[in-house]
Amino acid sequence: MSKLKQPFGFAIFKAAPLLLLIFGSNALFANDVEKGEKLYRQCAGCHQVGPGASHAFGPQLNGVMERVAAKVEGYDFSSAFTDAMAPDVKWNASSLSAFLESPMTNIPGTKMAFPGVKSEDDRASIIAYLAAVDVDGKLATTAEAAISADESNTEKQPRVLAADVEIPTHGVFHLGRVALAEEVAAWDIDVRPDGEGLPKGSGDAVAGGIIYDAQCAACHGDFGEGTGRWPVLAGGLGTLTDERPEKTIGSYWPYLSTVYDYVRRAMPFGNARSLSDDDVYSVTAYLMYLNDLVDEDFELTSDNFVEFRLPNEENFITDNRSEEPYFSGAVEPCMTDCIPGVATVSQRARVLDVTPDQN
Repeated sequence: MSKLKQPFGFAIFKAAPLLLLIFGSNALFANDVEKGEKLYRQCAGCHQVGPGASHAFGPQLNGVMERVAAKVEGYDFSSAFTDAMAPDVKWNASSLSAFLESPMTNIPGTKMAFPGVKSEDDRASIIAYLAAVDVDGKLATTAEAAISADESNTEKQPRVLAADVEIPTHGVFHLGRVALAEEVAAWDIDVRPDGEGLPKGSGDAVAGGIIYDAQCAACHGDFGEGTGRWPVLAGGLGTLTDERPEKTIGSYWPYLSTVYDYVRRAMPFGNARSLSDDDVYSVTAYLMYLNDLVDEDFELTSDNFVEFRLPNEENFITDNRSEEPYFSGAVEPCMTDCIPGVATVSQRARVLDVTPDQN
């Protein structure tokens, strides 16, 4: 039995005054709500709050602490989520904190493919913020007053004028400071087609499938077919000459390093950079498997990575536009009367209304 079906031992957060009793003071409450609002930004891509909030990939969360869990008009919860909830139960601090810590472990099969908020303090702040947002999406009056009072009690330092700031001696624009070597290294994570920048590690398609199902399938489909308007990742072989080609990793992308680099840098959606290097190897191997490039027992490593070529690589060419006469720095670009006669439309855009009907 899911622990969300266990009897709730904590009072439900229904209003800001109760939060004040828990947090002890207006200032502390204001800090937690304000901190929670900032932390909530990682959730806002799927769960809207505020006046006019609507359902996105996840349900809108206005008044979530006041309404029955797994029941909100206009949103279709997963069967795993509804099955885990006792009838007419409401979230409380304990149950919501447990869920946010690891949604996929707490409710296996939930559509919320999010690894969770590991810090107990951060979860408490997020819950404080959600508890202060009413069903209309407005921040509770008590919360607004507490935040205003906290701001008014803070001694404000006089604003330093730009004219009074010493101008740095470095840089063209004299802004900021020179980045530290470790700061540059933290951002320097790109992976090139020749393997430059690739971290040491390995991962197999089987492990990648488990990670994919938990953190990627909600958007990209169980087999890379895409859901809704999210990108399709697999298939499309032989369609590039069609009027509407299916541009996937297997049919269109030029380099395997592009796959690894993008997953490592930007995925999962809403929780980028949360995967380890070996996790990214595993997911990349699984995406190769979905595109029929390897067998299901395939292991991708930093040693064999550069051996693999994607099917469409040869159709990409080096960008040599800078060598063309038009882009030559020694030649002024033509701006008037560049061709003899009257200009004619030689090709038309697929969206017809962007190409003028008259020449």
